[in-house]
Amino acid sequence: MDELDTKPTPPKTDTRTARQQIARAATVVMLAYIVSTLVGILRGMVISSAFGTSIELDAYNAANRVTELLFNLTAGGALGSAFIPMFTGMLTRKRTQDAWKLASGVINALLVILVGVTALMWIVAPVIVDKVLYALVENANLEMLGLTVRLLRTMLPTVIIFGVSGLVMGTLNAHQVFLWPALAPAMYSLGQIAGVLLLPQSMGVQRLAVGAVIGALGHLLLQVPSLFRLPNRFYEKAAGFKDAAVRQVLKLMVPRIIGAGVVQLNFVANTIIGLSLGAGSASALTWAFTIMLMPQAAIAQSAGTASLPTLSAQVELGQSEQFKQTLAGIIRVMLLLALPATVGLILLRVPIIRVLYERGSFDSSSTQMVAWALLWYAVGLTGHSLVEVLSRAFYAMHDTKTPVIVGVLAMTGNILLSLLFAWGFGEIGWLPLGGLALANSLATAVECLVLLEILRKRLKGLEGRQILNTSLQALLGSVVMGLALFGWITLFGDRNKYIVLVGGVFIGLLAYVAMMLLLKVPELQTIILRIRSKLARRG
Repeated sequence: MDELDTKPTPPKTDTRTARQQIARAATVVMLAYIVSTLVGILRGMVISSAFGTSIELDAYNAANRVTELLFNLTAGGALGSAFIPMFTGMLTRKRTQDAWKLASGVINALLVILVGVTALMWIVAPVIVDKVLYALVENANLEMLGLTVRLLRTMLPTVIIFGVSGLVMGTLNAHQVFLWPALAPAMYSLGQIAGVLLLPQSMGVQRLAVGAVIGALGHLLLQVPSLFRLPNRFYEKAAGFKDAAVRQVLKLMVPRIIGAGVVQLNFVANTIIGLSLGAGSASALTWAFTIMLMPQAAIAQSAGTASLPTLSAQVELGQSEQFKQTLAGIIRVMLLLALPATVGLILLRVPIIRVLYERGSFDSSSTQMVAWALLWYAVGLTGHSLVEVLSRAFYAMHDTKTPVIVGVLAMTGNILLSLLFAWGFGEIGWLPLGGLALANSLATAVECLVLLEILRKRLKGLEGRQILNTSLQALLGSVVMGLALFGWITLFGDRNKYIVLVGGVFIGLLAYVAMMLLLKVPELQTIILRIRSKLARRG
């Protein structure tokens, strides 16, 4: 198995070594995310064929938003942003026993919180569904209300399971173990696929909810063997709220929880608005956002996940210049990947959707709805990718407040813009759901720019000239790629959907890479030199 899985060690912090370490880890995570994404695509095919953009799937998505909200309010990204920096810091200072005592205390405290919240939500589920999720739906169907309550109660155990799994993931990442945590989302998708295909069709969309619980268990169990292989591990039953380190993690989590809560409330608000826009609108938004997240996961989540332990160690050791250089390098790579992905997603959105989902209950009208939402979501791909990395830079500095404050303001603006744009799109004869997607993209872009400016001032510069040069190079390459794709679609857009998509991806990549070579982009030159060096050694 990969070295990252078999020899877990605290991250090295020399600038060059750190960049290489992040690059290796990010490559492993990216490949794993690609596998998870492919399984997720298969899941999407299965679900779309079975349920399309039906009101039953609307009910499932509404219930799923609530479980996601609960998870993010109690743990979610807040756990990693607060726990990983402290845990990594202890490992870096060789305080192994204190680190494992911290992990024990956090898991004990987390279980108490998660079980309590889940039990409370089970009781109040009917009120949440009726008075919140369907608040804007006039004459809401009682049958759909009941279905949403049943789906929500079925999926509530995933809140507890994902909480534990998230802590295991953070512990493994802190030890530079990335492969199995990155593959864990594939298990969640496989569980949902199994639920839809193997459970009786008479269960309807309920089999998807049961599959979600199965998948959550798979998400956790896949990581457990790697946890047991970690050196010097132990579990202390008595650790918990009384421990100062645990209280510090919980204190650091509070701002992040608020921020995560606002983000999830924003998604819930969009779901509520989507449910009021007619049958299938909420599902179309979910499908479109899911597609946008596919390249975002491969591009940004891999880099963000791989970089946080190393950035945290650099902060712990007071290596501010190395921290700045590492972060600036990651930003440049994000721009080189995210900008062309944005252009490709916009121009190839229809063939992507047709290939992935157009079958069974998912017909051509569903494709048009999802493609319209995806057009406006894709505009925000670069912003989403950069926020993923920039926020982790703050977490590495033990600052969970700044990204939260910025995120709260951005997401508040998102909700206001969602209402405004949905109305405005409707007034000019466009599908209103596109307005919700555009609002999300604009709010995320503002959030990205504000975080970047704060970091620049705090770090007294962030290699701005190099980042600007990279941005211009990526933008020029993306324009050339876009022209090549536009010509391809114009000439062959009415051909077989598989030919259109595969050919478009090939031509787009060829045009972009050719421009990067022509412009002599340093990052690409480095990759080529490494490949040549490895081939020379093997020869």
